[in-house]
Amino acid sequence: MHGKPFTIWSYDGKMVYERITEALEEFDSKYVVGVGGYGTVYKAEMSSEVFAVKKIHAPEDGEVQNLKSFENEIRALTEIRHQNIVKLYGYCSHSRYSFLVYEFLSGGSLRSVLNHKEQAIEFDWKKRVMAVKSIAKALSYMHHECSQPIIHRDLSSNNVLFDSDWAAHVSDFGTAKLLKSDSSNWTSFAGTFGYIAPELAYTMEVNEKCDVYSFGVVTLEIIMGKHPGDLATLLEGTQGIPHTEFLDKRLPPPVELVAKQVKLLVEVAFSCVHKSPHSRPSMMNITVNLSNERRPANKCETIL
Repeated sequence: MHGKPFTIWSYDGKMVYERITEALEEFDSKYVVGVGGYGTVYKAEMSSEVFAVKKIHAPEDGEVQNLKSFENEIRALTEIRHQNIVKLYGYCSHSRYSFLVYEFLSGGSLRSVLNHKEQAIEFDWKKRVMAVKSIAKALSYMHHECSQPIIHRDLSSNNVLFDSDWAAHVSDFGTAKLLKSDSSNWTSFAGTFGYIAPELAYTMEVNEKCDVYSFGVVTLEIIMGKHPGDLATLLEGTQGIPHTEFLDKRLPPPVELVAKQVKLLVEVAFSCVHKSPHSRPSMMNITVNLSNERRPANKCETIL
């Protein structure tokens, strides 16, 4: 993007605040493009550029969770810069409105694509393989290449967004946690039902393997074209069933190299949703497995 109108700013928040509230006409509902757990997302056009603006829900009496999510997202996204992670350009904390400003990704969410027949068909096997690889790279970067590992904690098909070229980006870091090596990583429960690692039902200790499980569910969703449902039942019934039985029937079967890649995705996905966290692979191993090549790690850069 050329000449960003703002970065993670501290220089003139008042000017940016006024420009955004003016562009969105005081957050008029006609600009809403999505609603999340702790904020509403708007599409803002300013100076021929388009941005996504997440306005934080006003807290209820005594509620501080939205503010915590706001701070979490800022903390996580100012630590990371990766081509498959949504870019945070700035944020404003104001008594009237608090919001974050990101790049606008016009392709919508993975969930909306899979739920829309024409888009799902356009999202062919080659694009699906690339999407899984991109999500894996983003998580591997967060887990293994940052000064403090970052756990997303809420990876789901709602939180994977596409740009106009079908490149996948991981978004929504409101529940992300930076792991500390010198202290406990126990935390409050977070995540989306259907994507949460089973061990979190009885322990609140967060580690990378929680994200690996969610990645496995999202990968199965990409392969099947829908959420896989109850995984315990699915895993019990997979013995001896060819992987082609799990493929989205709206698409013609993959062929040649893409068919091999899709088969590998199925194998990787099932290894990620293993009931035992210790039996799940790391995101680094998954990325290497999917790419069949080793690349030197790029260390984290801060967007300041």
